[in-house]
Amino acid sequence: EDLIKNSSMLQKNIKREILFNNPNEYGILFDRMISPILPYEIKGAIWYQGEANVPNYHEYQKFFSGMIEDWRENWGYDFPFYYAQLAPFKYSKTEFSHKLRDAQRKTLESTSKTGMAILLDIGEENDIHPRNKKDVGDRLALLALMNDYGFDIVSSGPLYKSHQNFSKYIEVDFKSKGTGLVTKGSLSGFEIAGLNGVFHEASAKIINNKVRVSSKKVTNPTQVRYGWKNWFKGTLFNKEGLPASSFSSSN
Repeated sequence: EDLIKNSSMLQKNIKREILFNNPNEYGILFDRMISPILPYEIKGAIWYQGEANVPNYHEYQKFFSGMIEDWRENWGYDFPFYYAQLAPFKYSKTEFSHKLRDAQRKTLESTSKTGMAILLDIGEENDIHPRNKKDVGDRLALLALMNDYGFDIVSSGPLYKSHQNFSKYIEVDFKSKGTGLVTKGSLSGFEIAGLNGVFHEASAKIINNKVRVSSKKVTNPTQVRYGWKNWFKGTLFNKEGLPASSFSSSN
C-alpha cells in the first residue's frame, strides 16, 4: 500500500515538474520571454502565431484580447498591437481554422489600437508555415506606417462591415475597400443560407463597390460567409492588392 501511495505521489510530482517546466505553458512563456524586457520602452508589438490555437477557436478572442490588454497594463501604456491572421492550410476535417481566423478578425472590433495583416492569399495547402514572409512583413509595416507614422496609405484588405437581405440575394458591404473592390480570377468562396441555416455555394459579383451574392438553392437569404474553410485561396481584394478577410455573418 505504501508503495502504491509513493508511486502515485511520484507520478504527481513528475507531472507537476513537467507542467512547471513546459516552455509552452502560458505563465512560463510570459515569465521567461516577456518579463525580462518589461523595463524597456517599446513603440508597439507585432504578433505572428495562431496554429496551435485552432482547437480553442471559441475562446481565442477573449484570451487574445486579454493578453493584449495585460501586456499594455504591464508596460503602463496603450501601445499599438499588430498581428498576422492565420494563413489557410489543409487542416484535418475536425479542425476549423476559419473560425480561428474569424476570432482574430473580431479582435479588431473588441480591442483598440490593433491591426491585422490578412494572409488569405499566401497560405500553402501542404505547409502550415507558408514561405512567403515578405508580404506578411510588408502588410504589417503598412499598419504601422499609416497608424503610427502618419503615412496616407491603405493598410488593410477589405473587412466585413454589414450585409443587407433581399428576396433573391444578399448585398455585402466592407470596410477598408481602399479605392475599390476587385477580384483576382473568378469571385468565389461565397456561401449563403436562408432561415434554415443551411449554407449553399453561391455566385458573387461586385456591383457598386459591394458584393452581391445569390444562389438558386436559397430564397430569402439571411446569412452570408466567405472563405469559410480551412484551405482557401482568396479571390476578393481592394485595388491596392490587399486581400479581404474570411468572415461569417452568422457568428
